[in-house]
Formats: sequence, structure tokens, C-alpha cells
Amino acid sequence: MALGAAVAMAGISIGLLLVYGADVAASHGGGSGFLPFDHMARGLGLGLPSIALPIAAFFVARKDRSRGLGCMIAAAGVLVAVGGAAVMAMPDPSGAAAEAGRSAAAEGAPLIGVGAFVAALGALKIFRKGPAGGGEPRAR
Repeated sequence: MALGAAVAMAGISIGLLLVYGADVAASHGGGSGFLPFDHMARGLGLGLPSIALPIAAFFVARKDRSRGLGCMIAAAGVLVAVGGAAVMAMPDPSGAAAEAGRSAAAEGAPLIGVGAFVAALGALKIFRKGPAGGGEPRAR
């Protein structure tokens, strides 16, 4: 039961990250994207849950050994890190970020760090040693 919930949480996180990235890519040319959110609302509504869900999924299924879940958590972490690198690499064509006092490095570097942390949790889930199905090993 816990493993199924954790897989669902990781899947929702990956879906949110893909929608977030597509909206940012659509709005990068100076447009507004396909979602009616500004920069902050998009980050809070799509970005924050997509970071919190894989972390929660790791702890929900902490006793279960699952390579599939680990791969999903690691993929979410990689997507977050790639998004942070993209924020740092792509200049703002309108210059609105500089006027608002935002820095690409200040926004992107923490995302890379959080993405690396989430990917490390996924790696822990993939390479975890212990009994399958969680719990204590059976006595012989």
C-alpha cells in the first residue's frame, strides 16, 4: 500500500515538472506560456510540490526496496537540477528579471542543489540493501 502511494506521488511530481518545464519553454520567448500564472505562482503551484512529493515518496516507502520508485525519484531530481541549470543558462530576453532584482544564479543554484539531493534519495532507494518488501529479515 505504501509503495503504491509513493509511486503515485513520484509520478505526479514528474508530471508537474514536465508541465512546469513546458510552460516555461512556451513563455521564454516573451509570451505568457499556456498557464495563466506569473513566475512566482508557477513556482509555488508547480515547482514546490514537484520537489516535496519525491522527498515524501522516499520516506513513505522507506522500508520498501523498489528500483522502479528509486528511478522515478532520481528522474524527478534530475529534472529539477536540469531546470535549475536551464534557469542559469538562459538569459531573460526582456530584462525584466534584472529590473525586479532577480538573479539567475541565485534562482538556479539552489534548484541544482535540491535536485542533486532528490536524485541522491532516488539512488539510495535503488541501491538500498535489505529485505525486499521492507521490515525485519526473517529468522531461519
